Amino acid sequence: MCNKTSLLHSLEELVGAVEAELGRLSTCDPWVKQVPFLVQLPGLGVLSVMSILAPIGDITRFPSAKKLVGYAGLGASVHDSGETHQGGHITKEGRRDLRGVMVEAAWVAVEHHPHWQAQFERLTRRIGKQKAIVAIARKLLVAVWHVLTEQEADTNAQAQAVARKLMNWITHHGVIPGQHRDRLLLLYQHLDELGLSEELEEIDYYGTTYRLSVRQKLLREAQKSKSS
Repeated sequence: MCNKTSLLHSLEELVGAVEAELGRLSTCDPWVKQVPFLVQLPGLGVLSVMSILAPIGDITRFPSAKKLVGYAGLGASVHDSGETHQGGHITKEGRRDLRGVMVEAAWVAVEHHPHWQAQFERLTRRIGKQKAIVAIARKLLVAVWHVLTEQEADTNAQAQAVARKLMNWITHHGVIPGQHRDRLLLLYQHLDELGLSEELEEIDYYGTTYRLSVRQKLLREAQKSKSS
């Protein structure tokens, strides 16, 4: 029993160290510029985002979303006759790790996001839950390709939820916790990059309401001083 407890403790420490390192890397080039665009998607946190970016690398390696879907093994499989399978069948070739992360994200998305929940319910009625969740994972990966390629907000992004996720990332990995001014300024910069800053005047984060209007003024003044 003692040996099992010791092993479990060692594994927990190892997992904690790996997660801490991934969090640190998320604030370093080239990842730091990509993380905000992926964190905005439902079901994706910093750790899962880094697990996606690692196998993808430079998104320009994939000239289309279809290429990325195929790379993850989430593309439609093909009969020996050359006809494409319908109804959710996938190749299961390519990066199993990337495919796994996207399926996990899909389950979270259909539970918490109205758009993806509606998509899942519609697909479930037609092809069943297991095939439907694979289809959602594929659609989410297409969204990954678009936000990374176009460097913009997802069409179904929920500004308030995105702001909270970004704030969580910044608080734990971006700046020294407790430096509220720095955190909010950095948050506003990320929201501005996503094109979501105009939609929010304040955010609710763990029971505290933070106003962004002051940060908007500070950011614009900083940008003016750089350009002058």
